Amino acid sequence: MTLILLYLVVLVLVGTVLFGVGSVIFGRGETLPPLPRGTTATVLPASGVTSADVDALRFAQTVRGYKTSEVDWVLDRLGRELDGLRGELAALRAAYGVPDDAERDDAEVSATAGQIRASDDT
Repeated sequence: MTLILLYLVVLVLVGTVLFGVGSVIFGRGETLPPLPRGTTATVLPASGVTSADVDALRFAQTVRGYKTSEVDWVLDRLGRELDGLRGELAALRAAYGVPDDAERDDAEVSATAGQIRASDDT
């Protein structure tokens, strides 16, 4: 019985020494230092966000899901990008006299309804 306890004590000591040596030699295994608090590794281009940029997004996961601040930042950024693009589109449409999508959709619907009514009359 004492021989088994002696083996266990030696095994624990050897394991502890190996763990300590491995920790000193290899460190925590991080290739880069951790990010400063309040920053994110989530990246989007300054302008011209494409679907490939959105597909390439990766959010840091926390205990309860994704990091809320990163997701909020991306959604705000994409919202501003969409607002800017829609503003440019509206300005170009106004400059060239092209109707908005809503007006065009209404015209298409009424034209289609008129065609349906005309075909019903015949």
